[in-house]
Amino acid sequence: MLPLTGVRVLDFSRVLAGPYCTMLLGDMGAEIIKIEEPARGDETREWGPPWAGDPADRMSAYYLCANRSKRSMTLNLKSDEGRAIARELARGSHVIVENFKPGNLAQYGLGYDDLSILNPALVYCSITGFGQTGPYSEQPGYDFVIQAMSGLMSITGPAEGEPYKVGVAITDVIAGLFACTSILAALRHAEATGQGQHLDVALLDTALAALVNVASNALIGGAAPARYGNAHPNIVPYQTFSGSDGAFAVAVGNDRQFAQLCRVIGRPELSGDPRYATNPARVQHRDALVEELSTAFAARASGEWVAALLAAGVPCGAVNSIPTILSDPHVQARGLVDIVTLATGTQAPLVGMPVQFSATPPHSAFPPPQHGADTDGVLRDLLGKSEEEVERLRQTGVV
Repeated sequence: MLPLTGVRVLDFSRVLAGPYCTMLLGDMGAEIIKIEEPARGDETREWGPPWAGDPADRMSAYYLCANRSKRSMTLNLKSDEGRAIARELARGSHVIVENFKPGNLAQYGLGYDDLSILNPALVYCSITGFGQTGPYSEQPGYDFVIQAMSGLMSITGPAEGEPYKVGVAITDVIAGLFACTSILAALRHAEATGQGQHLDVALLDTALAALVNVASNALIGGAAPARYGNAHPNIVPYQTFSGSDGAFAVAVGNDRQFAQLCRVIGRPELSGDPRYATNPARVQHRDALVEELSTAFAARASGEWVAALLAAGVPCGAVNSIPTILSDPHVQARGLVDIVTLATGTQAPLVGMPVQFSATPPHSAFPPPQHGADTDGVLRDLLGKSEEEVERLRQTGVV
């Protein structure tokens, strides 16, 4: 039995942060019912190419990445009957996840205050760009905007030049992770006390939390952190270097590792130089040291340096492309790439659950569902609707 077996999650979220959160809950055994509007469903279904599946029932790779381990039900929340069905489902659910604008679901009678009356133990998680309160709460919040506003872009990119965004929607992923862990904590509280609660998860808030030491540097030091490209503001050398054939990453975390690096490159005297003997000194004399190391590293291929440095206990690694790391023997050995069979029979590789459980290993209970594939089953099995009633709901556009 998986850890969250018996937990039912009603998922009103779309795109990435909410769906990523509910996918993780589903991988750990929760029953996820993904509620989608009848006409199109989650807009990421059309965010291709690339695509998987038959042309008539194709799914975008984007949609696939965050929607396994779920069932899909279509429901028209603009109809009275649709809202009534949503309330029926909420009454029998443990968790709701939604990413509507603040107050929108409340207008449908589906806000936390409305549903907690029906189900006092309900954990209701709202994910928005800026939260339920505050002067920006009504603004739309997209990952790129949050990366800019949170300061993340100000510390990303080369020292000289414009700020860069991270190459993945990282603030959505971070918000999804915070939402998932907060839901688990609130579930434990609800099980112990019978009291649910409203979780207010904001992309901006969680992005600031993810700045960790950089935010702390600004708070304690009182100055805006600078951009260092691939280097580190507090540790040197901790950056990419170029071998004769390309880049590799070096992460020296202490003075002992620095001494080992100096021996590997044939410059043992550098570790005794007062300018470089300690990390604070290396930070102070960053430019001179990086120039010395860059000259040394240019003499050999990056793979040779990585092998020699690892043998000496110095943390380092190749700068991989995404296809390279996905096919890496270590990644394969860890089982990080799952092969799922879609409803069309197409096999699709997906990045799986990244945590190894010794007793209850998560798994993909369902492949990412076709739009509305489980509507009839949910209505019949969970709400006791007859075949005739299901057909009537379909004909009237409720589902």
